[in-house]
Amino acid sequence: MKLKLINLWESLRLSFWFIPTLMVLTAISMSFLIVRVDRVLQTDAIRFFGFLYTGSPEGARSVLSTIASSMMTVTGVTFSITIVVLNLASSQFGPRLLRNFMQDRSIQFVLGIFVASFIYCLLVLRSIKTIGADIFVPNFSVSLAVVLALLDVGVLIFFIHHIATAIQADEVIAETSRELEANIKRLFTEELNSTTRVNIKEKQTRHHESEVHHYIHYLTSRHNGYLQAVDYDKLLQVAKNNDFLIRLQLRPGQFVVAGSRLLTIGSKKKFNIDLSEGIIDAFIFGNLRTPEQDAEYSIHQLVEVAIRALSLGVNDPYTAMACVDQLGSALCYLAKKKFPPLYRFDEQDKPRLQMKPLTYSGMLNAAFDQIRQYGRTSIAVTIRLLETLTLIAEQTRHPDQRRAIHRQANMILRASQETLFERNDREDTQKRYQLLLCALNEFKDEDGSYEISSVMRGGDSR
Repeated sequence: MKLKLINLWESLRLSFWFIPTLMVLTAISMSFLIVRVDRVLQTDAIRFFGFLYTGSPEGARSVLSTIASSMMTVTGVTFSITIVVLNLASSQFGPRLLRNFMQDRSIQFVLGIFVASFIYCLLVLRSIKTIGADIFVPNFSVSLAVVLALLDVGVLIFFIHHIATAIQADEVIAETSRELEANIKRLFTEELNSTTRVNIKEKQTRHHESEVHHYIHYLTSRHNGYLQAVDYDKLLQVAKNNDFLIRLQLRPGQFVVAGSRLLTIGSKKKFNIDLSEGIIDAFIFGNLRTPEQDAEYSIHQLVEVAIRALSLGVNDPYTAMACVDQLGSALCYLAKKKFPPLYRFDEQDKPRLQMKPLTYSGMLNAAFDQIRQYGRTSIAVTIRLLETLTLIAEQTRHPDQRRAIHRQANMILRASQETLFERNDREDTQKRYQLLLCALNEFKDEDGSYEISSVMRGGDSR
């Protein structure tokens, strides 16, 4: 249930209507409340506050009508500008970056306050009485409407400045990078500890090899779409209660086809088919990828910006290099973090849930593979990739991480040797590669079992 609420909240954050709706409801409540205050205030009290509106009913109607019509006009202009910005962002940075603009609280707030001001003026307008003995002018309410109009002018100026800033490439990259940083800090909370990692690995292997299951059951997907989130706690509880070992076949972020295998259940007793509904309910599917449990989501967003910048139609290597810098920063952080374990255990240290976790090598490849492929003819991007890998290598301590970096560096160097025709350019990449090897060899394993010694010369990558 908690996971579904988080998924629902994520959907609400992406909508343009959620915050504006809350602000409209607030405006409706305020209109009735302030009009009620006007009815209980005495004329002398109103005159005491010299800044309040004290005009005729016709004047109050005119003021409220003018403000309301102006707010609707400004709302239309604001909405048009927003749609133009979304279209520009989609074509320049990629359609997946639309999510970042749609969840922008500033844009939602601006739309909300304009619509809320219109609704407020409209509801206050209906309370004005101009005929009969019961003539009523809500002076305080009209004055508040004027204050809202002045505030809306400032909000409009802020909106124009915000849009002009938000559409800049550097700002888009920085915002996406901040989201990436927030996601990996939320998903990777434990510091990397080599001793703990070895003990867990030994325990996982021992339990896994000793476990014998007489029955194997498969559960398949009923949906087409992306696996957005998995309720691991629920699956773990089901496995504990029924003495199962559940092996997941997919991880959040992967595309699922209806009928494909989601998980395998190993048990010592025959599987009760009535449990299928509850187990399937632990998976949340959708048409889009979301960052709730998908650690690669924001990485792919930055990669998309980079490869669009490297396309022939754009040819902007500086944007691509800025993306590489931000990706390098994230990978430096991940180098010090413990990745989710392969197994989750019950209180008796029996393996109950075998997951399909991410690896550092997989994250590194997701960040740099496509940029390397599309930027192989750009000497600036190639050098920046090697320099960034060197910075990452200085932060790594585990041999698996250094092997992944070394593999990526070899592919970068091979591509540069094959596509760069200027000798000095090839020498520059070779120098960066040598510096990277020095950084990789600076920290050896405790037993000295892993040392990178393969130095490529010329175009030889073997």
